[in-house]
Amino acid sequence: MRMQLQALIRAANGRKLTVMFPFVAQFDEFKAARTAVLDEIERERRMGHVLPEHVEIGAMLETPSLAFAPRQFYEMADFISIGGNDLKQFFFAADRENERVRRRYDTLNVSYLTFIEQIVKRCDETGTPVSFCGEDAGRPVEAVCFAAMGLRVFSMRPASIGPVKSLIRRVNLDEARSVIDTARTSGAQSVRADVMEWLRSL
Repeated sequence: MRMQLQALIRAANGRKLTVMFPFVAQFDEFKAARTAVLDEIERERRMGHVLPEHVEIGAMLETPSLAFAPRQFYEMADFISIGGNDLKQFFFAADRENERVRRRYDTLNVSYLTFIEQIVKRCDETGTPVSFCGEDAGRPVEAVCFAAMGLRVFSMRPASIGPVKSLIRRVNLDEARSVIDTARTSGAQSVRADVMEWLRSL
């Protein structure tokens, strides 16, 4: 990892450097990874090499355990990206590569949406920038629901940008949130049916 960090620092060549660590499961892992970056920057400084003008160190939140990390994690991370593909797989304990089980679980499942909302709230409390990365970000209906949960930054395939942007701009997110909340309190397992009915009414 030292060689990889050294390569990143030197490739920045005085420009901004953003480093994101994947599959972090515990706060201590992130602290160790962050320290490794800072140690390598100090090593480069002693060697007289050009340093990045600014460094941001964040984490890909892909494991449910990290969502419940101490507040210090959210304060220390310069940014957090929710890795939706793997997070959903671990949240539902289902292999997303196995067609026999992957379709059983709905992204708009009440429990999963509530979980995403909790992550966003924790980031809001510490002012930590948060984004959502994954296939679901490129699905217009799912993206609307995520936006209603408070997410504002999405990473998706270029071909998905138009459809997602079009739908989000046509709806009222407060109304979407109201529809989701009503579905959640009804005892439904998923909010999909209610959201789709609301969208069709528009």
